[in-house]
Amino acid sequence: MTNDKSDKLTDGSHMAPDDDQQEIDLLELARKLWNGRRTLLRWAIYGAVAGIVIAFSIPKEYTTTIKLAPEATNNQGMSGNLGALAAMAGISAGSSTGADAIGTQLYPDIVSSVPFAIGLFDVKVTDREGNDTITVRRYLTEEISAPWWSYITSLPARAIGGIRSLFSGSDDADDLRKPDAFRLTPDESGIAAALASRVSVESAAKTSVISISVTMQDPMVSAMLADTVAERLKEYVIGYRTNKARKDMEYAQKINDEARQAYYEAQQRYASYVDNNQGIILRSKRNEEERLQNEQALAFNLYNTTAQQLQVAKAKVQEITPVFTVVQPSTVPLAPSKPSKMLILVGCVFLAVVGASAWVLFGSDVLDTLRKARQKEG
Repeated sequence: MTNDKSDKLTDGSHMAPDDDQQEIDLLELARKLWNGRRTLLRWAIYGAVAGIVIAFSIPKEYTTTIKLAPEATNNQGMSGNLGALAAMAGISAGSSTGADAIGTQLYPDIVSSVPFAIGLFDVKVTDREGNDTITVRRYLTEEISAPWWSYITSLPARAIGGIRSLFSGSDDADDLRKPDAFRLTPDESGIAAALASRVSVESAAKTSVISISVTMQDPMVSAMLADTVAERLKEYVIGYRTNKARKDMEYAQKINDEARQAYYEAQQRYASYVDNNQGIILRSKRNEEERLQNEQALAFNLYNTTAQQLQVAKAKVQEITPVFTVVQPSTVPLAPSKPSKMLILVGCVFLAVVGASAWVLFGSDVLDTLRKARQKEG
């Protein structure tokens, strides 16, 4: 028992100095920070000045958001009215159309794709004053401004590009050529990437509401381009979903046109024969008349059937065409969405204070250690 007590006392005697040492170290760090409070304050002021300069150097950006609610996809075959019309034409209405291969979760990939981006190059936009109308391609290359330090960091790349264009002399030809998604020029690839970064699409998993956001430095350009992106996306989805039905309708139209032409020709042959053989009682002539009359009736029945099938095909196209409800329309933004000047200011001050604290706590000690080491070496 005596040994146990002595061990406990010994353990306690070992633990107490560690706790005291840890407390002394924390107090020492706090003392260093208090003694260096002027340095911390000075660095905080420097950080605030840097934050203000950075915040006011970054151009303002305006974001326009459009929200669309797509119609639910009907995968249960034809509806009641269309099914009745199909039954009259002798078409089975019980087959399912199958699941839609393009869901709302794929809309962001569609909008960010290269073909979709280069399709927006020639869209005409107007600035906020309404005085200048240019294409999106020219706006992104000529009207977008950047912070002042970007001109310094991009000097080497601009110099190399200028030398390359001087020897190649192909810039004018590249500006006039129509963009080809299969083979883009470096400038076209950069514009497409910049456009894709400024256009975003999000789809809510529960409600399937699609949010289309466009960020530009001009609020009018942002609103106009958001409208265009929404319309192009709707056209793409409608074109995809109705592609098969439209091809079926075109084929039904072709068959109906051929059947109508055949009916008109059979009708004309029968009418001409009757006009030329009035009053003739020969049996052979009457047999020929009956044959032409039967051909006319058959041609009419075929024409009537194909006409019904054509109507069913047209109704099917209308049936499967999706409808998008605009939950939130495009409006010209009044306030910029970024940069957040307060967030930049707070971030710069915080980083400056952290750097100053590290210097006060450890920087002077490191310098003293290096100085002493040099003195010993000397």
